[in-house]
Amino acid sequence: MPLRPNRDVFITCAVTGAGDTTSRSDKVPVTPAEIAAAAVEAAEAGAAIAHIHVRDPETGKGARDPKLYREVVERISDSGVDMVLNLTAGMGGDLVLGSTEAPFPVDPAGTDMVGASERLAHVAELLPEICTLDCGTMNFGEGDYVMTNTPAMLRDMARRIQSLGVRPEIEVFDTGHLLLAQWLKAQGVIDDPVMVQLCMGIPWGAPNDIGTLKAIVDTMPEGWTFSAFSIGRDQLPYAALAVLAGGNIRVGLEDNIWLDKGVLATNGALVERAVTMVGAMGCRLLGPAEVRAKLGLERRW
Repeated sequence: MPLRPNRDVFITCAVTGAGDTTSRSDKVPVTPAEIAAAAVEAAEAGAAIAHIHVRDPETGKGARDPKLYREVVERISDSGVDMVLNLTAGMGGDLVLGSTEAPFPVDPAGTDMVGASERLAHVAELLPEICTLDCGTMNFGEGDYVMTNTPAMLRDMARRIQSLGVRPEIEVFDTGHLLLAQWLKAQGVIDDPVMVQLCMGIPWGAPNDIGTLKAIVDTMPEGWTFSAFSIGRDQLPYAALAVLAGGNIRVGLEDNIWLDKGVLATNGALVERAVTMVGAMGCRLLGPAEVRAKLGLERRW
């Protein structure tokens, strides 16, 4: 991979996610108040963007209730701390088959399949600067769970996001997902500047090795802005690799709960490590206003 580091870097902090990390770390925020506080903590540590999921306050499981999103966003706004808000739109595409012998009916406990408008209900109501668009279908885990995003669904969602004036962050989990993103751009449902998040090291998507990252980055269209991250223990080393590849950084408890071996992380501590890394590499850290200018965003909260 040719050395082409990004000299002006922004950091995204994915503060909670929807996975079962709450059983392994008491640092993972669950309630709207905790999630908002985690986003503020990340922004004060140097993150320009907060990527936000919400969770059921009673169970800790991932949720998509617009009321929960509203409470998080309003608490962040009331804090007075400036950050770019990036709300997930990935919930609602969860398919869990019944079994290997009887795929149907599907498992009702894990399946959450809804239409495009319902998946984007909180985005339409709150109008964040950014929302995610999971650009592809992929197996997750070792059971029968499939993250389901068909081309027709993605085109419809992208068109709706475009009509709202929200910037989609294209989530790429495997090499073909970037090609699907290029197809959506050719369909006219994604506007410039295009923003991509490379989600590496997630079984059974793109591995986080340097060769795979190079293959994806080498096919990134000219002018597209990207970030890259890896899950688990490689999150912080991958932050440096993302910058060297010409991209930006994502850290946070959605993807990794450890700061050091045996030491549970907070979102703020992970961002602080990434900020130190950016400075040590001779790069400049971008704040929220500069990210808005770079990505053509308009502050709404």
